[in-house]
Amino acid sequence: MEFLQPPGWARPKGYSNGISARGRTVFVAGMVGWTAEERFEAGDFVGQAAQALRNIVAVLAEAGAGPEHLVRLTWFVTDKREYLASGKELGAAYREIVGRHFPVMSVVEVKGLIEDGAKLEIEATAVVPD
Repeated sequence: MEFLQPPGWARPKGYSNGISARGRTVFVAGMVGWTAEERFEAGDFVGQAAQALRNIVAVLAEAGAGPEHLVRLTWFVTDKREYLASGKELGAAYREIVGRHFPVMSVVEVKGLIEDGAKLEIEATAVVPD
């Protein structure tokens, strides 16, 4: 995996501008912040984000992959201000679950999500080296 940082560009915080990778691709469906039993135990943004990230890591494990193989995360959030306001706590939860691996990321504010009570949904793509 090679992280792509064009010369002269400011280094992004919490994500990468680009990644080049070779291997087996693993696609993870949009994960919301509920448990394996499809129950929301957390009502707050950071709690749901942490659970969604744990769900992603669990699916990756089924493919023999880990967070270090992530190349893309796409976040769909229902409240941009809530996402921005939770930066410090969200960063701590992310580092605890994913580590200091920062794939390319996009964050999109959406009007709503299919699952009632969900504050966010995260899709993931990973590449496991050959």
